[in-house]
Amino acid sequence: MRFRHRDGSTVHLGYSATVHPAAELDELVAGLDACAGAVRKALGVPVLGVGLWFPHRLADRLANSPSALSKLRRALHRNRLEVVTLNGTPHAQFADKVVGTKLYCPDWTDPERLRYTLDLIDVLAELLPADAPYGSISTVPLGWRVPWSRDRNRAAREAIDRVEQHLARTETRTGRTIRIAVETEPGCVLEMIGQAAAWLDRYASPYGGGSRIGLGLDTCHLAVQFEEPAESFELLWRAGVDVVKAQLSLAPTLVDPSDASGRYALGQLGRPKYLRQVREWGGPGVDDVAQANELSGHAAWRMHAHLAAHAAPPDPLSATTGVLDECLTRLVGGGHPLTHHLESEVYVWPRAPRTQQALAKRIAKELAWLRDRLTALGLDQV
Repeated sequence: MRFRHRDGSTVHLGYSATVHPAAELDELVAGLDACAGAVRKALGVPVLGVGLWFPHRLADRLANSPSALSKLRRALHRNRLEVVTLNGTPHAQFADKVVGTKLYCPDWTDPERLRYTLDLIDVLAELLPADAPYGSISTVPLGWRVPWSRDRNRAAREAIDRVEQHLARTETRTGRTIRIAVETEPGCVLEMIGQAAAWLDRYASPYGGGSRIGLGLDTCHLAVQFEEPAESFELLWRAGVDVVKAQLSLAPTLVDPSDASGRYALGQLGRPKYLRQVREWGGPGVDDVAQANELSGHAAWRMHAHLAAHAAPPDPLSATTGVLDECLTRLVGGGHPLTHHLESEVYVWPRAPRTQQALAKRIAKELAWLRDRLTALGLDQV
């Protein structure tokens, strides 16, 4: 969906297609036909944004095969979908029963991460609508926090610098501006906004709003860390770091960790295959909810599980709607938007959808909830 901001610029709202992942091109096209197209029809909008994800083999194929890219472009066209952003965080699909920290591999010290990202840049430059001010690609917060060292940090810096150079060449070659959105995430090298602001400040634009490398603000990750939006945005402003893209969802909260039913409800959210990091207010955290007994339980817990905003979590859990609302207000409620890319990234639904049609209905409800929030902030849907 597109919205006109009061300053006349366009703000794009879409959803992350990682909820219907595809390893091969035919599978990706089928997901667009069965789910993304149905979401657009349910919302009744002329065009819908979808944030695509390609595993590395498919990214390589699309970057090097005009016929493959043409097939994807046709699927987008017939479903009236547009692509302004890609999710470049997962590198591949995982058949493993437990993925854990492998989700963040290869990290930015591995040349494979660089090759994958360069492919994504080339693909997005071809898919980006002609009137979009820029395209964005989200990526891992450098890597998992261990092992990490000065040497690994130097290697990551060199790789990101090479990405910045490729972005500049791409803009010269195609006339399309692509930007990288480095996320923060619990347990990673960059898990707090302050850490990301310090690492990314060298890429800041002297005039603001024009850096090719900036932050991918994830409202779930921000909330899990108990970071205050006001302080977080202040840190970014002081460092001159742009918010390239914002990913929107809620984090579940257990106000009273001594409540056994609450602990059980928390443990039922998300998939044990992936890490479900838990943080305790004012205290430490653990890398998965299965380790939550190591926490003191004297203060509220929040867990890394991307919840929908339009539906309440199971009792006695609550969710971080206030954090999402404040972030949206700061991102697009002012005189100028701090980002032009908003993406719903929900993985945990009240009831697990069993079909693509059921999933499409849930995604449409979530986007409708976000649409209402944006219009309440003064944006006009176009």
